[in-house]
Amino acid sequence: MAQVTVEQSLIVRVPRRVPAKPLRWKEKKGPKCVAMSTIAGAAVVADDAIDLALKGGQRLRAQFSSRCPALDYYSGFYILPTEDGRICADRDVIRTRSGGQCEIERFRKLVLDD
Repeated sequence: MAQVTVEQSLIVRVPRRVPAKPLRWKEKKGPKCVAMSTIAGAAVVADDAIDLALKGGQRLRAQFSSRCPALDYYSGFYILPTEDGRICADRDVIRTRSGGQCEIERFRKLVLDD
């Protein structure tokens, strides 16, 4: 019987990059409803809003009727499917992972500010 020990290390060098300039968004009037099938991703941006990235590159901000601090704490949320397959302001809510809910007051379209 023999024992073989193989040791190996891997070093990956990553070049330093200059930090990218943060993007500035300007809010414009948004739609009343958004089709769930068009949502590609989401990010918590404040305790009263989340940003939705849509397929095709468009961005929307869902603003809540009041603060929703539990969103940031558990870093996630749920949107329950609706019969019509859309998320609508003044109708639907975002559910936090802790069990709370935040009513969507309105959607704002986000465009890059020059």
